[in-house]
Amino acid sequence: MPLPTQRRRRSPKRCAIPADANTPAPGAGSNRATTPATEARARVLRLGFVPLTDGAPLIMAQELGLFAKYGLRVALSRELGWATIRDKIIHGEIDAAHALAPMPFAATLGLGSVCCPCLTGLVLNLHGNAITLSQRLWTDGIRDAASLREGILNRRRERTFTFGAVAALSSHLYLLRTWLAAAGIQPDRDVRIVIVPPPQMVSNLKAGHLDGFCAGEPWNSMAVRCGAGWCAAVSAELAPGHPEKVLMVRRDFAESREKEHLALVAALLEACEFCDRPENRTRMIATLSRPEYVGVPAGALEPGLSGVFDFGHGRTRLVSDFTNFHHHDANEPTGDKAAWIVRQLREHNHVDSTVCNMSLGRRVFSHSIYESAAQLVGKPPTHSTEAHLSLSA
Repeated sequence: MPLPTQRRRRSPKRCAIPADANTPAPGAGSNRATTPATEARARVLRLGFVPLTDGAPLIMAQELGLFAKYGLRVALSRELGWATIRDKIIHGEIDAAHALAPMPFAATLGLGSVCCPCLTGLVLNLHGNAITLSQRLWTDGIRDAASLREGILNRRRERTFTFGAVAALSSHLYLLRTWLAAAGIQPDRDVRIVIVPPPQMVSNLKAGHLDGFCAGEPWNSMAVRCGAGWCAAVSAELAPGHPEKVLMVRRDFAESREKEHLALVAALLEACEFCDRPENRTRMIATLSRPEYVGVPAGALEPGLSGVFDFGHGRTRLVSDFTNFHHHDANEPTGDKAAWIVRQLREHNHVDSTVCNMSLGRRVFSHSIYESAAQLVGKPPTHSTEAHLSLSA
């Protein structure tokens, strides 16, 4: 499947994949690693995020003083969409970011951007997405993927149905394509899929530019609240356990500023644990609803955090683990999580097995960085099974 058209700052170029993400690059000096603590604290780390419910770990780490606890000064930067996050990481305009789980792979391989080796030492959450269809389709009698297929076939001579995904390499695109294909809808033939930043999904759905979309919360709930759409499926049930967002950094940043990076991962690991506790939900909602963060009504944030999800038209039910910030080892960048992404990249024809395999997966998803940061938090060593994982899992 060809990648949907994206804006690029520079033409892509081939790049060599480093042998090991934990091996220092030639010439990577130790001068930054030995910088006095006072100088490190004076340096401001720039962290990017997209206004989504699952950006909570970065936001709450700032609000709770967790970055300061680990000797860091952090400035959060609210960005419109994932192309901006990717480009700012690649070109050094931000140091780290709340990022789609496939993004470090894509940047490392030069897919959709210039080639830039990146990695993650922390998974910020699992799940958190939904597929939303327009109110017009409900009025036409569409209730699920099967009836959507009938609607598409009946109107194929009149128009092409258009669906939105948040990025060309994202769990959202893979979930949407898989959901359509399971109902007999060929994503590359029967419909058109376009890339739309998450905050712009609802307005495009309401205006009739989209027939549906796959995005993270709170934008599905916002569509339901304003009467523009209804939810047909949620990612926790479509792909249980799938990695959603990660902390993405350039590989050279992780190596040359190792102490700061580990402190950053440690602070966010604590924040993920905070976000996972139900007793903290009220405070999280009050914080995320502020305009400098997600900037939506509290009622639109509640479903994605509580799991009591309003699908629209009186259909509300509890979705187990709608968004998982911490439990069941959610934060570990293990081989099984990397394998899920590698499989998606290959199955959807974004890259072939000669360059995208579990060797790459283990380099991009750095379990050793997670282990080192977890020790700072006081967590016991884990016993990862990543070395024994298979892509057929």
